[in-house]
Amino acid sequence: MKLIDELKARGLVEALTDPAIETALEKPMTIYCGFDPSARSLQAGNLVSIMVLKRLQMAGHKVIALVGGATGLIGDPSGKSIERNMLTVEQVEANKKGIRENLARVLDFDGPNAAILVDNYDWYKGTSAIEFLRDIAINFRVPQMLAKESVKKRLEASEGALTFTEFSYQILQGNDFLHLFDSYGCRMEVGGADQWGNITAGTDLVRKMRGQSAFGLTFPLLLDSTGRKFGKSEGNALFLNAEMTSVYDWYQYFLRAADADVIRYLKVFSLKSLDEIAALEAEMKAHPEARIPQKALAEELTLLIHGEAGLSAAQGATQTLFGGDVRGKTAAELEEIFKDVNSATLATADIVGKPVFMVAAAAGMFKSNGEARRMAAQGGLSLNGAKVDDKRVFAADDLVDGRIAVLKQGKKNNFLLRAT
Repeated sequence: MKLIDELKARGLVEALTDPAIETALEKPMTIYCGFDPSARSLQAGNLVSIMVLKRLQMAGHKVIALVGGATGLIGDPSGKSIERNMLTVEQVEANKKGIRENLARVLDFDGPNAAILVDNYDWYKGTSAIEFLRDIAINFRVPQMLAKESVKKRLEASEGALTFTEFSYQILQGNDFLHLFDSYGCRMEVGGADQWGNITAGTDLVRKMRGQSAFGLTFPLLLDSTGRKFGKSEGNALFLNAEMTSVYDWYQYFLRAADADVIRYLKVFSLKSLDEIAALEAEMKAHPEARIPQKALAEELTLLIHGEAGLSAAQGATQTLFGGDVRGKTAAELEEIFKDVNSATLATADIVGKPVFMVAAAAGMFKSNGEARRMAAQGGLSLNGAKVDDKRVFAADDLVDGRIAVLKQGKKNNFLLRAT
C-alpha cells in the first residue's frame, strides 16, 4: 500500500495543498510539524501529530519537530475564541524542555535517519522588526490573510477582538517553513486541520520567494463518538507527563474507550498493521464484553509513552481497582487508584479495634449496622481485597501507611476509607 493510501485508510488525511503530494511521498523528503510550548507537557491530542511524524520517519522520510519558542510567546489564534494569556520567556523555556522530552519518547533522534529538533526562537532572536517587515511581511496581503478560515472564525467568535500580534502569527509560521526549506531542504509541513491557514502561508511564501513547490498535509481533528475533543477526561487534558497525568489515568483513558471509538483510535495511534486492527475489530464484534481492542490500545500507548515500568504499574493499579488486593501499594498510590470511588474519613480510634462491618456502616457504606452485618455474614464485604465475616475486627496494620484502607461491597462497589 502506498504511504498516502495508508494515511487515508487510518483517517489521517483531511486536505492536501497539492495532489502531487501523493507521488512525492513515495520518495524520501524532509517534512516538519510544529508544536506550541503553551504547557510543560504535550497532550494526548498532540499525539496525533507525533504519530504522523513517526509513520513518516518509519517510511524513510526525514522529520523535523519544531518547538515554537518564538511563536509560543505570541500564541496561535487558530481554533481559539479568545486571546491566550501571554507567556514569559522563562515559562516558554521551561515548557520547551518538557516538550523535547515528550517527543524523544516516540521519535527516533538517533541513527541514520534521526529526527531533527529545532526551535524557531533561534532564528528570530537576532531579527530586527524592520528586517522582518521589509524582507518577509511584504510578501503577505491583508485580504488574503483575512480570508484564512482560522482568522475568520476567530473574528466571528471574539466579535473582532483579534490583536495584530495574533494576526501576524501566520506570517511567522510561514517564515518558519521558508527557513526550514533553506536550511534543511524541507518540502512539506503537516498539522491538524486548524493549521491549514498557517500551512498554506508557508507553502505560498516558499513559492513566492524561492520559486519552488512546497506542500502541506492536514489531518482531521480527532473527536470521540459524542463529539468531545479527544484527550479530554472529565474536563481535564490528558498530558504525556506522568506528573501532570498519572500513568494509571493515561492507561485507564484508553482502556475505557467506547466501542464506537476504539478502532478509529487504533488506526490513528497504533503501529499495528491495518490487518491486525481489522482482526481486533472482529474480536470486538464476537466478544464485546472482553474489550480486547481497548486492552491492546491501552497497553501499546502506555508502553510507548511510559515504558515497561509504567505499563506494569498501570496494569497493577488496574488489578488493584478491580481485584481489591492492596499488597505492595502505598497510601498515596491507593488514593490515586481509588480517587473516583466513594470515600469517607473517620478517626483512627473509631476504626482500629472495631468490627469491620460497624466501621463500614459508620463510614456510610450501609444504611445501618444490621445491613452491614448481614452483608459481612453473607460474604459480601471485603477489606483490602480479602473477604471478612461479621466477627472480623479492624487491626492497626489494616490501615496502609496508617491512614488508608479499601472496603468493597460485592464485586464492584469499592469504598476508600481514610483515617485521621
